[in-house]
Amino acid sequence: MDGPFLMCIEDVFCRNQGRVVTLTGRIERGRVRKGDEVEIVGFGAGAVVSVTDIEACRRCIDEASAGMNVDLSTSGVAAGAVERGQVLAAPGSISEHTGFAADIALLSEEDGAAEIRTGERLHFHIRGAVVEGRLTLSQETDVLHPLHRGDVTITLDRSVALEDGQFFAFRHRGRAAGSGVVTLRGTGTRSAG
Repeated sequence: MDGPFLMCIEDVFCRNQGRVVTLTGRIERGRVRKGDEVEIVGFGAGAVVSVTDIEACRRCIDEASAGMNVDLSTSGVAAGAVERGQVLAAPGSISEHTGFAADIALLSEEDGAAEIRTGERLHFHIRGAVVEGRLTLSQETDVLHPLHRGDVTITLDRSVALEDGQFFAFRHRGRAAGSGVVTLRGTGTRSAG
């Protein structure tokens, strides 16, 4: 996929008494090279780190591109400052948000969906992040029933890396409930990253 580098962090490992932090994941788009600077985005991180080594299929390589599962060794960040669900990206290419508008679709009742009302607390699955948040239905809608669609506003407890048109899933009362598509234009919910 074309575009600036982006990889969701799936796991974090420390070596050499925490001096080397290795971040694993699948590259969604773009490419990264040894020596590149990348930004950690999400959960208020906002740190820029250097890629010191790249490993794929247990081999050290100089460059990795979209679709590859890699381990990226970094310098300039403490292990506790990085966690699953954040993303590595080309600096300035993606921002984190605490809220967004979305078009959501509920599953059937048999598949786990139930009625959803304004103020409901849900678990949102956005890339590798799982974040709690509150849902607000549009003013024209009092309740959203299984198998229905609706426009909503979502306010998250923690900021995550988001892009317009990005897909996400959500759980309600511990069960899979539906999915949606992010709309960022005009939401005014960007967090400082």
